[in-house]
Amino acid sequence: MFKGQSLTEGLTALWRWLARPFSRRDLLEAALVGAGFLLYFAVRGAVVDRPETAYANALDIIDVQRGLGFFWELDMQEWIKDRLFLVQSANYVYFWLHFPLIIAFGIWLYFRDRRKYTVMRDLMLASGGLALIVYWLYPVAPPRELPNLALRFDPDAPSYVTAFIDTMKVHLGYAYQSQSTAAFVNPYAAMPSLHFGWDMLLGGGIIWAFWRSPLRWLAVPIGVALPTMQVFSITVTANHFFLDAIAGGAVCLAAIPVAWGLQRWGYPFLGRALARLPWPFVAKLLALKRREEAAESGPEKARV
Repeated sequence: MFKGQSLTEGLTALWRWLARPFSRRDLLEAALVGAGFLLYFAVRGAVVDRPETAYANALDIIDVQRGLGFFWELDMQEWIKDRLFLVQSANYVYFWLHFPLIIAFGIWLYFRDRRKYTVMRDLMLASGGLALIVYWLYPVAPPRELPNLALRFDPDAPSYVTAFIDTMKVHLGYAYQSQSTAAFVNPYAAMPSLHFGWDMLLGGGIIWAFWRSPLRWLAVPIGVALPTMQVFSITVTANHFFLDAIAGGAVCLAAIPVAWGLQRWGYPFLGRALARLPWPFVAKLLALKRREEAAESGPEKARV
């Protein structure tokens, strides 16, 4: 706060100083994405009142994977538990090579290629919306929750249900059910796994962003490695089953026609509707958007 100013005046001046390097559209975009992801986590954290159903659904997933011959999660944990470097690597991949990396790449792509950024943003938000429906209709407990839930609902559960460990809690001390994050955490939202699905979209977005660049040789391996490392990490850390990853990939693929439809029909319709509003600042934003689109489609467009 500046000397001689009230608290309100000081905060207003601070906000103007922080916002000075950004346009109104930049701030509007940040507010839109922030509100979207805040709503996603708030709704996701609100559907946590069916632990017995989530436990039963997790057992169904185990039965399906055992029947299909790929219930490998417990064997993978058994193999990795005494290899601390690999365990910690999986923990860090799960925690850091997901949301922090998505935010960093999103900010970079926003200023580098607005059209590709918009498509990636819509893919993330649309897949998140589809995932919320599944979380509500079909809650699934992650493997790390099964030992505690078995004590409550199934004392005679077999060892392949009760032997999972939460590697992040044991080795990093991170607990998803901590009091500070309880309002935004749903411990029974394992299916679908957006940890895998969003990393799949992130990897594809990195490849897309650099496809015509000399750095393509580096972008392609990174884009492939991200979802590959994530599917390994989500399973060995007992945060997801393999079927959760498959469902996460399916949900994100289902978001592609949604994002395409918004680009093809949704945004043109919204632009025409907003243009009819008697609000000058809306007209300015639309004019700015049209200038940006014209610049991006012109011969001088910078290529990534």
